[in-house]
Amino acid sequence: MEKLIRELKIKIIDLLNLTDLTPDDMDADGQLVGSELGIDSIDVLEMVIMIEKDYGIRIDNRELGIKVFSTLRTLADYIHENRRELSN
Repeated sequence: MEKLIRELKIKIIDLLNLTDLTPDDMDADGQLVGSELGIDSIDVLEMVIMIEKDYGIRIDNRELGIKVFSTLRTLADYIHENRRELSN
């Protein structure tokens, strides 16, 4: 799981052009959206597209998105759980 969290940190920094951050600056359990990271709803849309493209996982409603994008750990958990379901 930690490997996936690190991978997501790198992808999010690159995707959102957060040039002032390193993966070590991002707390896996800290608030993801609306935090000091400056991630807003447009950024979430970009992350949804990246997750669908890179992991084959859809986040197709607002309620699910709010839950999944709560923290990096909840995002990684969701990806991990749904990847496992897809491989069965």
